[in-house]
Amino acid sequence: MITKVQTENAPAAVGPYSQAIIANGFVFLSGMLPLDPKTGIMIGEHAGEQTEQVMKNIIGLLAELNLGLEDVVKATIFLDSMDSFQSVNEVYGSYFTNHKPARSCVEVAAIPKGALVEIEVIALQNNK
Repeated sequence: MITKVQTENAPAAVGPYSQAIIANGFVFLSGMLPLDPKTGIMIGEHAGEQTEQVMKNIIGLLAELNLGLEDVVKATIFLDSMDSFQSVNEVYGSYFTNHKPARSCVEVAAIPKGALVEIEVIALQNNK
């Protein structure tokens, strides 16, 4: 069974996709942008500031499912430039202090809405 997740605790989808999908105990979060969930406005001018908002959005979506960052098993970070790697890594690392999920980080040509960073995660629903 596949379940679509929709919450006001994270930005609305900016295209034809779901905020998250639950399948076989895994929760697949779509890439989160640094948008304020209430206004849809981009938060932060620098990659580190944007990463802070992205992480808040991920936490908000996971909370809707009674999950937390400790349930994340894989993260993928998309950067508009690897020049942002250090600042993004510092903010990301401040959220994943003890639990460190598997992760990939790649530079891409562009991110929707002109964002500097986008992060998607996979969480395990039955991790508790």
